[in-house]
Amino acid sequence: MYEEEKKMIMPNNLGRQYSLHAGEYKKKVCEVLDSGWYILGEEVEAFERQWAEYLGSKYCVGLASGLDALWISFRLLDIGAGDEVIVCANAYIACVMGITMNGAVPVFVEPDQYDNIDADKIEEKITEKTRAILAVHLYGQACDMTKIMDLAQRYNLRVVEDCAQSHGSRWQGRILGTFGDVGCFSFYPSKGCGAFGDAGCIVTDDQKLAEKFRIFRNYGSEKRYHNKMVGSNSRLDEIQAGLLRVKLSHLDEFNQERCRIAEKYYEGIRNPLVIFPRIRPGADSTWHQFVVHVPVYRDAFMEYLREKDIGTLIHYPIPPHLSEAYACLGHKRGDFPIAERYADEVLSLPMYNGMTEEEQNIVIEAVNSFRAG
Repeated sequence: MYEEEKKMIMPNNLGRQYSLHAGEYKKKVCEVLDSGWYILGEEVEAFERQWAEYLGSKYCVGLASGLDALWISFRLLDIGAGDEVIVCANAYIACVMGITMNGAVPVFVEPDQYDNIDADKIEEKITEKTRAILAVHLYGQACDMTKIMDLAQRYNLRVVEDCAQSHGSRWQGRILGTFGDVGCFSFYPSKGCGAFGDAGCIVTDDQKLAEKFRIFRNYGSEKRYHNKMVGSNSRLDEIQAGLLRVKLSHLDEFNQERCRIAEKYYEGIRNPLVIFPRIRPGADSTWHQFVVHVPVYRDAFMEYLREKDIGTLIHYPIPPHLSEAYACLGHKRGDFPIAERYADEVLSLPMYNGMTEEEQNIVIEAVNSFRAG
């Protein structure tokens, strides 16, 4: 079995990215271990400063995970029981959890042809209970932040950006995460700037809000044993922060490499059964995933690629409104037909740093050789 796995072209291969700069990672881990300081030290402070500078934001606060970034954001924005938050219907379920963990209600909006929230359908979902819009930038693509921010201004709404899959992606030349009140980032290992475990952060230009995050993440304590609020334990640790600093120093080259792989797919794949991902005019992509649509024969297509030792993934097979976890919301199949259709036809082809040209050619040849029936 192990030999079979070794020759597989995986959907993602984290070991390849690690091997590109293994020496730097090992050196940084030893530096942190030798320092004798492992929680909220110089590495965290340096990463927060460097991440904010990279994005063009004023403040960054390191947290334990991307989910923590989401639910703590809504908590500190005073969005809670009975409040409504607008979110795309095809988002990853963690996005919805960030809303409901505070007692707020997710209001779903269908995705557009770019696999993100259809900004033209948001206004019709705004009610007197609407407090915020959660803009989820899926797959490395950008939502239409111009329309979203215009709506937020007109209706006095908060905007939280989920940038877990869009590290360094831009809208109209501006990096995502810097438009809304808060930009939330996950550094889960598979992300563009992935840690070697769970990690996350928020960015904001609001100094007072940033200070609230710093206090909240550390048991609500600004000074040891002096607790100003009931907080949480959500601290980015020193080792992960140090490793993220190494990753950040290579993030642009990682993104450029993924763009080259995506370009090769665009140039080489010629199967009419496969619909390419579309890039919104005014946006770019860092290609967290290369998500194609296969409206018919998707399962057979996946099996065909598996037989050729090519792994694929579905992001995501069950829309949140149909998840067992959210049966309490009372939604049924047919409520959001576009999101449901996307769940039945999307497929992520292999995309990772360190992917060889030979592997890319194998994927392209296999995709092109698949036939209906």
